Amino acid sequence: MPEKEKNNKTTTIKNKVKKELKEWWNALWIALILAVIARTFLFQMYKIPTTSMVPTLMPGDKIFVTKLTYGPKIPFMHKRIPGSRKPDHGDIVVFVPPIEKEKNIFQRKRYVKRLIAVGGDRVLIKDGNVYVNDKIVTDPRYARNYYYNQGAYADDNVEINVPENKYFFLGDNSISSYDSRFWGFVDESDIIGRAVFIWWPYKRFGVIE
Repeated sequence: MPEKEKNNKTTTIKNKVKKELKEWWNALWIALILAVIARTFLFQMYKIPTTSMVPTLMPGDKIFVTKLTYGPKIPFMHKRIPGSRKPDHGDIVVFVPPIEKEKNIFQRKRYVKRLIAVGGDRVLIKDGNVYVNDKIVTDPRYARNYYYNQGAYADDNVEINVPENKYFFLGDNSISSYDSRFWGFVDESDIIGRAVFIWWPYKRFGVIE
């Protein structure tokens, strides 16, 4: 093969490799950008580390959390894109509690608990039961659990008023849950999303209630 033809062939191969690498690089960046957008505005996955939500959630469960229900939060702002509805009683919610807000934004832990009361509600824990606005909660998601009078926000026979745009959360496994009884109320801006279903382990796959 003549030297000139050999050089042209080598140059063609190099150009083809560069083109393919550029295409792969662009595809990688697009995939990364889409992943960031999805994680920020659509959904996230979390792994349950503690027993605070037993029997609803077990340690090691991996859950799917949607941000569309309540609306995704705009990063680094106290604003939220409107969702389909507001957080409601009984929802299993992922959020940043007030005790974590003292930390660097990248070191803050996310909690997952059951929403017991919203702004304007009055909450009382008595004899293991939860009362909201003077009515005992009979919803089986609550009633099956025994709630303990522990923490500054759950003194025996002391009713707690939930401020507007705040939320009061409890763990289903009250004896081992570090929740609103101890650190108070969660700001609306610190709500991350609603836990929808367990996707792993496969034997526990199902909707979270």
